[in-house]
Amino acid sequence: MANRTKNATRNIIFGTILKIYQIAAPFLTRTLMIRFMSIEYTGLSGLFTSILQVLNLAELGVGSAMVYSMYKPIAENDTKKIQALMNAYRQYYRIIGTAIAVIGLALTPFIPNLISGNPVPELNVYTLYLISLSATILSYWLFAYKNSIITAHQRSDIISKINIISSTVLYLIQIASIIVFKNYYIFVSATVVSQILTNIIVSFVANKLYPQYKPSGNLGKLEKQQINKRIRDLFTAKIGSVIVNSADTIVISAFLGLGTLAIYQNYFYIITALIGILGIVHHACMASIGNSIVTETKDKNYHDLQKYTFLIMFVVGLSAVCLLNLFQPFMDIWVGKELELEFSAVVCFAIYFYVYELNQLLCTYKDAGGIWHQDRFRPLITALANLMLNIASVHFLGIYGIILSTVVSTLFIGTPWLIKNLFSTIFEPAEKHDFIAHVSIYALATVLSGAICYIICDLVPHIKYVEFAIKAVICVVVTVPTYIVTYRSLPIYSESKKFTKKMVKSLRKGK
Repeated sequence: MANRTKNATRNIIFGTILKIYQIAAPFLTRTLMIRFMSIEYTGLSGLFTSILQVLNLAELGVGSAMVYSMYKPIAENDTKKIQALMNAYRQYYRIIGTAIAVIGLALTPFIPNLISGNPVPELNVYTLYLISLSATILSYWLFAYKNSIITAHQRSDIISKINIISSTVLYLIQIASIIVFKNYYIFVSATVVSQILTNIIVSFVANKLYPQYKPSGNLGKLEKQQINKRIRDLFTAKIGSVIVNSADTIVISAFLGLGTLAIYQNYFYIITALIGILGIVHHACMASIGNSIVTETKDKNYHDLQKYTFLIMFVVGLSAVCLLNLFQPFMDIWVGKELELEFSAVVCFAIYFYVYELNQLLCTYKDAGGIWHQDRFRPLITALANLMLNIASVHFLGIYGIILSTVVSTLFIGTPWLIKNLFSTIFEPAEKHDFIAHVSIYALATVLSGAICYIICDLVPHIKYVEFAIKAVICVVVTVPTYIVTYRSLPIYSESKKFTKKMVKSLRKGK
């Protein structure tokens, strides 16, 4: 237990450092691109990212399934089994890289059809797309399987350190391409250089830390069948999130244009940054949660879920209140009022963020517990519902229909279904209503805090910088005491405080 807490804490710290870096630097490059080039370039970048996410569907499930399969042999020090798993992982990734190359090339002629109008006539979208595609292909062909052994040993902090190095190279090249060369081709090509550097360093570090693990040998027929089953289940389990994220971007680009897409992505970039920071916590705790599910009782695991949910939703609720009240002042400072959406969109974004994070919290337990088979249809049906709502609502509600479609499909289809699956496998079914009651209390406290903060913040004069600073203070000063008053009577409140202190103590000892 002590090692799990230490590893999770260390992974969170270094993952947070990386994520903050990967938020701040792209924020700078995005700002420079808007200032020195045009906002349509940022929309084009977002479109290519979404297309490549769809192509990456070929990978969905392989990495998680292989890492999950390594937990037990690592605990039992079964070197031969780990080597066979790595060999299988290498073969899978070679096949995936080839599949992405073939499908990606086949899609090339249709890329211009996904862009409404012709906002950047000086660029060859085919060339830019092929450069981006090559970076994705190399991410699988070049020692990608070495990543698994480091992750399975609960040392994602090492991966974070490596990514800091490669990201620095990426951002320096991109900033130079904007300010010095004003060349978007160099900007896109930097991703290829960064990807090659990342994979080579990961391979070197994995060989140095775990020299005993070389990809060799073959898995038994039964073991291959089990892994293939996990991969199939994970594919349908994770395809949903990719369809949701990519479909939103592609639909906006095709129906509303790159300019609207870029404005939407300015807002979504901030939400993605917050999601990324919280994702560090989920990812860092994944291996520890998986180990606990295998070794501890259902009652102990449910108690841990309660603490985890309380801590995560405390942070998520405060973040949602801040988004509601700080989005517009921040956009005014960053890009100006001419590139702002209406406040109704801000409300939709805040709700989206809260619902998304609740869903991610539950997905962390789902992935750690390996219940992909039981959950295999939920994400796909949720995503298809979102896609249909997207296409239907974009004609009448525009950008607001895109955001609300995701909220509705997740809140009324995805989350209830996921809760049902978790409490029929990992936890006792009788505890489901207790969990829902606690989550409802957290949500109501957030709505109350958000409403109070909005009423007070509306009285603040609209002065750049000053407005943002005052509203930020109001959000914290009002929300935190509101939460404490609401939660202090709950038994989980005091237990979560003790757990937080324990993690801080573990970090200090780790130093």
